[in-house]
Amino acid sequence: MLKFALIGAAGYIAPRHIRAIKDTGNTLAVAYDINDSVGIIDSIAPSSEFFTEFERFQEYAWRMKRNPETELDYLSVCSPNYLHFAHIAAGLRLGCDVICEKPLVPTPNMLDEIALIEKETGKRVYNILQLRHHEAILKLRQKVAGQSG
Repeated sequence: MLKFALIGAAGYIAPRHIRAIKDTGNTLAVAYDINDSVGIIDSIAPSSEFFTEFERFQEYAWRMKRNPETELDYLSVCSPNYLHFAHIAAGLRLGCDVICEKPLVPTPNMLDEIALIEKETGKRVYNILQLRHHEAILKLRQKVAGQSG
């Protein structure tokens, strides 16, 4: 069973990540969001810790890292796009592989920096293209394919 952390728990996409963590037999150990209106965590992962201050979340995750029994495996980033870089970097430095939806970062320089942090930590960032299965995208793909054929 893998242990997950999640940043951006009150966001639009977070419930899908939380449910996927549970449905794959893994555990959401700790979550963070500036908003405390996150009933979805209580309904899907009631034993998860939750923080509204990033520093407290990070300190808790750092303490988890020190113990092989509680060490986090993955960090799922569901925060606003402009915060992705900081949250990805924090996750890598916490010893987590990081899952983040597109866009990873707003500039190529930040992407280069992420690659350096991956090299330093030995951890990886996995990018999710979440809309590839969205009904509207699939219909558009079919429409375009029908017009080109």
